[in-house]
Amino acid sequence: MSPTRAPAETRPVARVLPLLGLPHLDRPFDYLVAADQDAEARPGVRVRVRFSGRLVDALLLQRVSDSEHGGRLRYLERVISPEIVYPERLATLVDKLADRYAGTRSDLIRAAVPPRHAKAEEADTDTPWEELGEPAEADLSAWSGYTHGESFVDAVIEGRTARAAWQIAPGEDWAAALAALAVAVVSDGGGALIVAPDQRDVDKLEAACRDLVSARQVTVLGAALGPQARYRRYLSVLHGQARLVIGTRSAAFAPVQNLRLAVCLFDGDDNLVEPRAPYPHAREVLTTRSALEKCSLIVAGHTRTAEAELLVRSGWAHGLVALREALRARAPRVQATADSEAALARDPRARQARIPSVAFAALREGVAAGRPVLVQTPRRGYVPTLACGNCRTPARCRACNGPLGVPETTDGQRAAVPQCRWCGRLEPRFRCQECGSPRLRAVVLGNQRTAEELGRAFPGTRVIVSGGNRVIEEIDDAPALVVATPGAEPEVAGGGAYGAALLLDTWALLGRQDLRATERTLAAWTAVATRVRPAREGGRVIVVADSALPVVQHLIRWDMPAAARAELDQRGEVRLPPAVHLAAVDGAAAAVDALIGETELPAGAEVLGPVDLPAGVSLPGEYDEDRFGPPQRVLVRVPLGPAGELGRALKAAAVARVARRDDLPLRIQVDPVAVG
Repeated sequence: MSPTRAPAETRPVARVLPLLGLPHLDRPFDYLVAADQDAEARPGVRVRVRFSGRLVDALLLQRVSDSEHGGRLRYLERVISPEIVYPERLATLVDKLADRYAGTRSDLIRAAVPPRHAKAEEADTDTPWEELGEPAEADLSAWSGYTHGESFVDAVIEGRTARAAWQIAPGEDWAAALAALAVAVVSDGGGALIVAPDQRDVDKLEAACRDLVSARQVTVLGAALGPQARYRRYLSVLHGQARLVIGTRSAAFAPVQNLRLAVCLFDGDDNLVEPRAPYPHAREVLTTRSALEKCSLIVAGHTRTAEAELLVRSGWAHGLVALREALRARAPRVQATADSEAALARDPRARQARIPSVAFAALREGVAAGRPVLVQTPRRGYVPTLACGNCRTPARCRACNGPLGVPETTDGQRAAVPQCRWCGRLEPRFRCQECGSPRLRAVVLGNQRTAEELGRAFPGTRVIVSGGNRVIEEIDDAPALVVATPGAEPEVAGGGAYGAALLLDTWALLGRQDLRATERTLAAWTAVATRVRPAREGGRVIVVADSALPVVQHLIRWDMPAAARAELDQRGEVRLPPAVHLAAVDGAAAAVDALIGETELPAGAEVLGPVDLPAGVSLPGEYDEDRFGPPQRVLVRVPLGPAGELGRALKAAAVARVARRDDLPLRIQVDPVAVG
């Protein structure tokens, strides 16, 4: 003990969590609190400690009277700030998620707590929310169009716990509906938190909220904020000034006081998954918070994911689905037409513009009515994929065996010769590796080529292309042909809607080697269909796909719960998430084998593999394949059970691995979005 410093008179021992990011050091360590630090060294503050000979940042978790450590204790070097940035409710959440995802708490804290900015602590973050403005009366009538919608709203406002999977009806102004409910909650003294997958949705929510409350009463958290603004807004949440919080995935951790309502919007979007270890999903963060803080929860989307359906099937949440009469009044007319080459070849319109006559008529009627029409194509560029014109073998580069395509040039024109999409090598003299033919044919046409064809089919009509690096946010409510890739569809100004929509090359979305291909395809289709006018106003959606496909039938009937039930049943038959818990362990073969060998797996666990990593998947950082060999993947599958059981087992094995100084590259993902 230092002779120049005296310990605090009461509870002189501080248990702190060093933010080191190492599994074996992810635990509290005891330090002494000096008498002059007593007032500021409170649980939840940032401190600096000397750890293993160097100064590191840490969070003070607890003050106690005695230490279980038998040796000499060091003093805290200093309290960085008296602000309690890690309150107990956030610490409990982080602990649960660390177990759930086999991660370290410091990695989760990095996503949850922004770095300190001293200047931000001087700002006013204590003014009560009510004094920042006078909220308008919230119109909650939109919820009356859903089964049990009114009783759900009453429960949320009264502070009772209610959880729902909300299937947003076509044409519904979801931002206005959520804003009204959130404002009603915060006006009654509660807190509301809405998490959206991207800034586009956040901006829409913010605009809807500002119609009801002042700009200062809406707190937006997102990646676009600078360090000072982000930390200042975080402090306003901690101090209770910010009651109405919206943001992207990291906002799911925002420690809103008296949280009554949490919303996860479009939970099937990959943007809601943290790209850094331990890869938490915002939906899982909010469901965990709902269980811990007893707040109401809405998992919202035009479709329903298998994970949301599991919540409904288990009884933990219930469905919030539009009444049938409301669907009939709002939904466009959805038609399917055959997409086989033979069927298109018999159609004169298809030979001209690659679309069947029924789709051509729908687009023409929409334009003639003075409205924009939308065409969704799954690929950007000109001709992104080519094949042999004789034997249909995919065209490959002679240098690297990459796929050949006809790219779009920087000036928006198409390139003159095919080019490799991997190495960029031009291929002016193509010869098929199978049959030797020099002929090429397009396998998939991009949005640029589609726009070119439609421009010829609709002379005099403005053609707008949205996708890739050129995403159009909004268009005028005037005649136009809009060709867009999934997720890049522009909004129609003034709350307008498209007169018709065409979904092209549907096989390219449905045929992807992806566990969630069908689920994501339906989500992409409904994102288009919900922007189209109702059938009673002439709105039509044409799907170029086989009408016998179940996913097409679900779209035609607009029965998203049935689609989710079928998806979950299929996952259950083959024992894939979310019907089971699954962990993917990637790394050097020796490291993977050692980890699995040391893990005390839960009852009923199965170990699948090892196999090579899926195409396009790589380990983080620089992996030396010559030194460690090809990276391997092992899947660990266990029946559904207590949350965190599999994660805790894998984390314990990871700690033991570090203790024996095994430094081979390794990555653990629990319930990853993509299985491979």
